[in-house]
Amino acid sequence: MHKVIIPIDFSETSLNAARFTAKMLAGKDDATAILYHNYEHDDDLDVSHNYQESLKKEFLAAGVKNVECENEMGGDLIENISRLAHTVRATLVVMGITGKSAIRQAMFGSNTLKLIDKNLYPVMIIPPDAVFNTITNAAFASDFVNVEETTPTALINSVLSMFNPKLNIINVSSEHYVSITEEMEAEKAKLKEMFKDYSTEFYFITMNDFYEAVDNFVKDYKIDVLITVPKHQSNSTSLFKSTHTKRLAYHSTIPILAVHQ
Repeated sequence: MHKVIIPIDFSETSLNAARFTAKMLAGKDDATAILYHNYEHDDDLDVSHNYQESLKKEFLAAGVKNVECENEMGGDLIENISRLAHTVRATLVVMGITGKSAIRQAMFGSNTLKLIDKNLYPVMIIPPDAVFNTITNAAFASDFVNVEETTPTALINSVLSMFNPKLNIINVSSEHYVSITEEMEAEKAKLKEMFKDYSTEFYFITMNDFYEAVDNFVKDYKIDVLITVPKHQSNSTSLFKSTHTKRLAYHSTIPILAVHQ
């Protein structure tokens, strides 16, 4: 059973992410949505419970087969979510993100990014304007460096298994010429084996601007979700860092699935 945690603070950002997730999980017998709310005072419990029950009814009406509610008072939000994810062995945590201004980023969006930095479970970031249609076409951005060691295959596959999409694996570099190197061919073969349960296509894009290349690819190939593996700054000199995922998150119009190595 896939456990999907949806943290909510009843802001538009979190409710948009929750409703996106409800459509995403509709009709799936093997998935349970867990609506999680962290409240501040004892007096807030009844209000929290009523809001959650109302949202639970929305999920059930949307076709989600299994819905649970979790409440918790106080503590650190990121630690609380991480602990819950570990306890229920979550497949995925889904959170919203706000716009690009510093003020709008300061609240729920910043917690989403903190969760990406600290959580060991996959986090799906839902942009404010994202509208769910389907997840049949996924893209995975890889730097094709030591892929067996740096790609969290099991975690990515656990999420992909919920949707069984086509997987487009892309690499962006200004150094691609007529053909890729033997080293990259070897990494490509490894990735193909790692994701052998899915239909895969590989794309090597010659561009200087990584973000423009990804944006164009997402639009041209009608990608439904973009997968990235944020790496700690000390472990990477490339664009594949936590900051790289954060920039993608704030500019994307489709969900970003961040899965730590």
